[in-house]
Amino acid sequence: MKVLFSLFLSFFKTGLMTFGGGYAMLPILRDELVAKKGWLDEDELLNYFSIGSCTPGIIAVNVATFCGYKLKKNLGAFVATLGVILPSFIIIGAAFSVLGQMLHHPNTAHILNGIKIGVLAVLIKVVYDFGLKIYRTSQNKIWPALIFVVAITGLILLHISSALIIALALIIGVFCLLKTKIKRVAK
Repeated sequence: MKVLFSLFLSFFKTGLMTFGGGYAMLPILRDELVAKKGWLDEDELLNYFSIGSCTPGIIAVNVATFCGYKLKKNLGAFVATLGVILPSFIIIGAAFSVLGQMLHHPNTAHILNGIKIGVLAVLIKVVYDFGLKIYRTSQNKIWPALIFVVAITGLILLHISSALIIALALIIGVFCLLKTKIKRVAK
């Protein structure tokens, strides 16, 4: 029961502090679940985010469900998911009556722009940290760099949908995995 309560609190804090979507919660979860609690390692967390990005639904909910399931099976999945979504309901419910008045206030745009810049800085740091880790641990250094360059080019210059980029990266990842497995079997 103590682990379930701790799991709920960890994801509640994460849900409370996550502005900018599921990817913005990655550094918070890394700090909470990997560094402080030791429930996951960085590779597991990164895998959960990768799978959560490729499966239907909200990334934050998917990752919470995966992490909770790993720790305490179905009950852990439920508790972690509840923990990550509950803050949104509370904040939206509390802000609903005030929101109409705040949206037209000139300072609201400044506050939201400040939050966006902070989220962008956190995302850049996470992409750098995990990108470097993936590159260093990859057996073939060309694929991660190539996927990154093609993804950035597709997103920024060609305006290709991020969903398509993720799907293509998934296909390339599966291809690389199969290629590695075939080489091992052949030896």
